[in-house]
Amino acid sequence: MSDSQKVSAAVAKLYDTYPFPPEPILDEPPPGYNWRWNWLSAYNFCTGMKPQKQNIRILDAGCGSGVGTEYLVHLNPEAQVIGIDLSAGTLAVAKERCQRSGANRVEFQQLSLFDVEQLPGEFDLINSVGVLHHTDDPIRGIQALAKKLAPGGIFHIFVYGELGRWEIQLMQKAISLLQGEKKGDFRDGVEVGRKIFASLPETNRILKREKERWAIENHRDENFADMYVHPQEIDYNIDTLFELIDASGLEFVGFSNPGFWDLERLLGKAPEIIERTKDLSERQIYRLIELLDPETSHYEFFLARPPLTKANWKNDSDLLTAIPEIQPCIDGFPSQVFFGHDYKVVNLSDGEFAFMQACDGNQTVGEILKNVELSLDGVRSLQRQQLIILSLSQ
Repeated sequence: MSDSQKVSAAVAKLYDTYPFPPEPILDEPPPGYNWRWNWLSAYNFCTGMKPQKQNIRILDAGCGSGVGTEYLVHLNPEAQVIGIDLSAGTLAVAKERCQRSGANRVEFQQLSLFDVEQLPGEFDLINSVGVLHHTDDPIRGIQALAKKLAPGGIFHIFVYGELGRWEIQLMQKAISLLQGEKKGDFRDGVEVGRKIFASLPETNRILKREKERWAIENHRDENFADMYVHPQEIDYNIDTLFELIDASGLEFVGFSNPGFWDLERLLGKAPEIIERTKDLSERQIYRLIELLDPETSHYEFFLARPPLTKANWKNDSDLLTAIPEIQPCIDGFPSQVFFGHDYKVVNLSDGEFAFMQACDGNQTVGEILKNVELSLDGVRSLQRQQLIILSLSQ
């Protein structure tokens, strides 16, 4: 057995022992939404406009217990979804989850990322959350998945960040040292870790970090094992992250939490320092941000296979003839106060509210503005906030 096969076998054993994520299985669609898993919303984020088709193919690469897969099926009613994972035990949970909630447009296969070429065809949306960093060769993994992405398709990725997981890394190494020959016995690893945390003084940095950031989810052994006794983990910083991205051969579209990567939120009170960043590259600015705010426990971002057509809506005539509709991933509308696509509270002005109420998917922006007091810049603001989705008029 090769080293790569040994790593894959160990990872599969962990998730056979502790299927992950451990969210409860429901006899109904899952609550809420994750806009990154909604094709309309994700495509709009990446391009600024509505996709031309919704009968797409989606691959959930490393689907685990099917929590994300279930959302992908329910949030994309015209899509064909395939989920792959190494762990037979975890896949059994995923199948039950989707059967119970009526997510019946999904096919599951026990398959490694490295063998994804065995799947027929290409995919318009690939989702890989918390997977690449658990392989022994993430570059090989991302390249294998990139080959299955259709032209104009988008790829949603989540990988760990080293700066925000520093204390986790220390605990992982401590548990490994104490396990000795029992390393690979994941139940023993969880027991060792629990006892360490129970013994550490309240002033201990590792314990304080666990309590303030992770303890609520880690009361479940599945979460604790995934965090502290995983047999394979690679954590990234901006420099190594973009080495991974560049190796994919795909276009970097952007981080899905752009607010975090806004330098103004950190240095807005020091314009002379902002001025010094003018000669820095985009990646250097990202690196500066994470150095100044080392809470980055993960990176979540989109890649794309060109050609990916993008709209900017700067041209007034294009915007006036565009057809707006409501972003599908919001909660509480119609109301002037509701939750936006990222579950942050939105407060609409009277004009914004009237405009959104008129977005029926049939009228153009120009037609709506004949009866609503809102400027074109106001419409652009709604679009930038991901509250409406615009499509080019035919």
